[in-house]
Amino acid sequence: MLQRGRDLLHDFNAPDAKSGSTGSIGQLSTGQIDGGLREALRVAAERTVQRVSKPDGFLKDQAIHIPLPGHLEDARKALDSAGMGGSLDDLETRMNRAAEEASASAYKIFAGAVSKMTLTDAKGVLTGPKDAATEYLRHTSSGDLDKAFRPIVDRALAEAGAMKLYQSVSERVSSSLGGLGGLLGGDAGSKPAGFDFSGFVVGKAMDGLFHYIAQEEAAIRTDPVARTTDLLKQVFGRS
Repeated sequence: MLQRGRDLLHDFNAPDAKSGSTGSIGQLSTGQIDGGLREALRVAAERTVQRVSKPDGFLKDQAIHIPLPGHLEDARKALDSAGMGGSLDDLETRMNRAAEEASASAYKIFAGAVSKMTLTDAKGVLTGPKDAATEYLRHTSSGDLDKAFRPIVDRALAEAGAMKLYQSVSERVSSSLGGLGGLLGGDAGSKPAGFDFSGFVVGKAMDGLFHYIAQEEAAIRTDPVARTTDLLKQVFGRS
């Protein structure tokens, strides 16, 4: 793959390739190569968003399931013994549901990033590591994803009562466990000062997206079955 990337890069830099018409490797023009890279990013993004935004896309996928924040997870055993475990389970479910809902808005952002890809960006993807396309999307999309996800997560958590539940459970952990405090191991169950609950969910949702985009990219690069369009077959099927 890396050698093929160097060959393609040489073709990009060839005088006739800059016109986008005759520069090619075999029968591939520079335009086809550039289009293939964009197609790979779009396909990886589309497959990923469809996967994680469906019901249980986060909740029942152990690879990307969003756990409770550490200060609550650390306190789970003590809370279970106090009969509060159900509240933690409910909160964890609501967090994952919020991530599933927010992720549905990601494809439009990814498509925008792909449309802005420059020739220099394409060269970097071709000659970079196996996750270079994923890292391009991470670099160009993370800020927009955060902005788009936060209001969706805030609303989803608020409507589901998760924010109030989180605050209630955290307060119990930090100040109302009484004799259970010793079971938490000192400050293990204390709520970190200024902890951003919505931000935690948003960050984990983005991690889940990029986890599967990286897998999709690797499949397109290495597995012929994953090349589901003619352009992907033309560009990535060459050796």
